[in-house]
Amino acid sequence: MPDGARTPTGAAAAPVIPVLSVWPHNDPAFVDVSRLVRQRLPSRSAKPLPPVPETVQKDIAYRAQVGWERRYVRLLAMFDAAGCVLAALMAFLVRFGDNPASSWPYIVMSGVLPLAWVLSMAFGRAYEGRFLGGGSEEFRRVINASARLTACVAVISYATKLEIARSYVLIAFPMATLLAVVGRCCGRGILHRMRRGGRCLHRVLVIGSGDAAATLVRLAQRDPTAGWSMVGVCLDRLPGRHSHDRLERSGFDLLGVPIVGTLESLHTAIGATMATTVAICPQMDGETLRRVMLALEGSDIDVLVSSALTDVTGPRISIRPVAGLPLLHIEEPELTGARRVLKACVDRVFALAAVLLALPFLLAVGIAIRVTSRGPAIFKQTRVGRSGETFRMYKFRSMYLDAEERLEELRAANERAEGLLFKIRDDPRVTPIGRFLRKWSLDELPQLFNVLNGNMSLVGPRPPLPAEVARYEGDVHRRLMVKPGLTGLWQISGRSDLEWDESVRLDLRYVENWSLAMDFVILWRTLFAVVRREGAY
Repeated sequence: MPDGARTPTGAAAAPVIPVLSVWPHNDPAFVDVSRLVRQRLPSRSAKPLPPVPETVQKDIAYRAQVGWERRYVRLLAMFDAAGCVLAALMAFLVRFGDNPASSWPYIVMSGVLPLAWVLSMAFGRAYEGRFLGGGSEEFRRVINASARLTACVAVISYATKLEIARSYVLIAFPMATLLAVVGRCCGRGILHRMRRGGRCLHRVLVIGSGDAAATLVRLAQRDPTAGWSMVGVCLDRLPGRHSHDRLERSGFDLLGVPIVGTLESLHTAIGATMATTVAICPQMDGETLRRVMLALEGSDIDVLVSSALTDVTGPRISIRPVAGLPLLHIEEPELTGARRVLKACVDRVFALAAVLLALPFLLAVGIAIRVTSRGPAIFKQTRVGRSGETFRMYKFRSMYLDAEERLEELRAANERAEGLLFKIRDDPRVTPIGRFLRKWSLDELPQLFNVLNGNMSLVGPRPPLPAEVARYEGDVHRRLMVKPGLTGLWQISGRSDLEWDESVRLDLRYVENWSLAMDFVILWRTLFAVVRREGAY
């Protein structure tokens, strides 16, 4: 067996999964599925696994093995301990650097603190696998564990009348918290790099109807950093000759993921695919879902149920029990009130600080643009902001002056099939210094003045052109419910490489779920997106 069922060596090295014999071989649906799976096998020379007998019982079912998660947790614990040691050392030197001999209790405390810190993280469930690698819950638990340990030290100090230097506590604990968050970010970066290489993946078995399963597979395969290796699909019912699940009727694309059976052969499918996670599509009825969960008890397999409410996450969702039923309470997106005022204040403060720090650089770039090509250094363009109001957006000019006149002759070379946006990877209208500015996203820096003016935000949807807004349909107009941003989910998810539909989906997700915490995460990830230069042209 490989190093745990959760450590495949990559998609190409995953075992070939045969279509289980849960359908009659003379059924046309079986023939269609078999043909599709054979066409998508990674290698014709690979030997398929032998079929698992249908007599496999629950008490001898496959149990999920965790390998890479334990090693990753140990890495995070080392980061936490090292950060705490550094914080304690810094606090000790600042407080007792001139007289270390008389402060032996703090020497002992500095030695014990890293162990207490790691234990506090463990008791605060900051090492649970379901929170690692994605989302903000991991960081929230780190901060909560830090706050609890600080409160515990304060209570013990008060109860025992133990005098602890306030300066030591005020330096050690906040710095340890900051270093712990930085360590988690570094660990997450390492994990994402390994996942892009096909390692440290969850082996996921999808259960649901054909269309819903295909949608879930597509969404999971868009982001390799999510760590999902789709190893099979279990249909919720047997496809019939006239079923909508038939591939040639519905256009259902498995995207290389084989169908390995139905709910009646769930344990066989799990054993054949070595799945460690089961993802259930939202169309499944409650009674069937309950039976699936009962069947998986004791198998150490994570069970995830996809919500029918796409792009609604975070604090907007809570569980409200009503008459013994756990119901989802969905709050409206908070687009007004105190949070909006706070966001505007944070935007202006950060933008002002950035302008003051970068002012010499901005002047140098402006002079370089004027010297190397004819025309102004700043390019002004009408964009649409919140509530459909237009404003003048500023950018460093990266094109020649006749760029707009040459647009029509290049229209046929547009690499965006949907036509709403115009993008060419090697646009001849871009100046040499403009290519450099676009490559490092420096042409966007003058938009800091738009943030100061209140037309834009640091984080938000991409600012659209009036011509784009005129072609909006349906709920795409919801992008205009918040201020456009200097950066956003579109910036950190591929930028110009994104298709139009994906860009809209990301912008709508931000509108539905925005928060200051999300803004800070996006700003942090923007730094890495700029360094990677993905989709910048």
